[in-house]
Amino acid sequence: MTHFGPPIDLSDLANFEQADSRPRRPVFVGRVSTKDNQNPASSIPRQVVLASERLEPGEEFVAYFWDVESGMLPPELRGLGPQEMYDALAVPTRRDGGLQDLVDRAEQLEVTHVLAERSDRVARAMLTSLTVEHELERAGVEVVYANEPTGGTESGRLRTRRYSQVDAEVYRANLMEMSMGGQIQHAINGWNHGYPAYPYIAVIDENAPVREKGRFGAERPRKKLAPHPDSRRFDAARELCRLRREEHLRAADIIAILESEPAQYPISGRWTHGLVEGLIANPKLTGHQVYNRKSPRTGRAGFSKLNPVSKWVWSPEVVHKAVVSVQEWKQAQEVTAGLRAGAEGGSLLRIRAAARRLGLTVTAVSSNDTHTLYRIGGRQVALPTPIPDMVVQQVIEDMGSAS
Repeated sequence: MTHFGPPIDLSDLANFEQADSRPRRPVFVGRVSTKDNQNPASSIPRQVVLASERLEPGEEFVAYFWDVESGMLPPELRGLGPQEMYDALAVPTRRDGGLQDLVDRAEQLEVTHVLAERSDRVARAMLTSLTVEHELERAGVEVVYANEPTGGTESGRLRTRRYSQVDAEVYRANLMEMSMGGQIQHAINGWNHGYPAYPYIAVIDENAPVREKGRFGAERPRKKLAPHPDSRRFDAARELCRLRREEHLRAADIIAILESEPAQYPISGRWTHGLVEGLIANPKLTGHQVYNRKSPRTGRAGFSKLNPVSKWVWSPEVVHKAVVSVQEWKQAQEVTAGLRAGAEGGSLLRIRAAARRLGLTVTAVSSNDTHTLYRIGGRQVALPTPIPDMVVQQVIEDMGSAS
């Protein structure tokens, strides 16, 4: 009600006050980052108690939406854990869904108010929390955070909310910086990230420092890569890298060779295109520990984005037994790039690689629409475009016999 009312009492007029035709239907929204480093069974009920302070007298929540997910994830990637996981948490607060379920069902449930302990329970990223607030506002839903002051001006309330959201995002950025710094040091020290590649196993580094048990329990042991007990795996990895680097074979051809000698090239299951290409591309086969090859947070569940090589973090020294040298690994990547560029590029790379082994150079002299004239050592050879595999093999054999 305004402080500047009419000069006489008009409260008996029918339109003196406009009542909201919708009954209040408040719901709770909450979040816990992890089930391991936090206890959802105590955190979620505590958040409910704090959010309940903003309920009207006699009101109760009509639904409860909460997740056990990182606040850095967008709503569509929240709550993807199986129901069995949530059941096993034994949280006494019932769960009617997660944050995305709330956004999707707000109108259907006729929600009027969403109450949370504070804004970072919605998201630590300001854009995400603003987007959620905007979507709910479009549905006529008011978002209320229990840690915000009551009364005062709207601008003051908004300033408090935005400052809180900025703090949450700054905290998020700081957390990511510290985490990234720790992971970089982890790699520099030679400790492994992720599942060990085919020719390796991960073994505990007995020389790594061990911190005393902290608030989150015992620290996970640091591990380094070691050759797999089956030495044939190491030899198989070296051979498939050679087949790409020196013979310029595609994954299908490499698989055919590996499968033809199962006793020599053992595999649990079967050789696949992804396994072969992944091994050839894996820089850990050089003996260096390498981190930050992929960026998992792409906005699409189950998908990672490959980072450019310039962003990879390499250990300064060789920290485990190498399958190939760094130079050999680089040559394999160049061959792979040529194969992916097309048959002509891949064929020419095979000729260049064979010439390099013989101490010769390959130089393009002239070309037209159908052929290119190359100088290979002291000879000139006209090759069609693209170069058929049979011609490639003949050129390689001729270079070998001429030398």
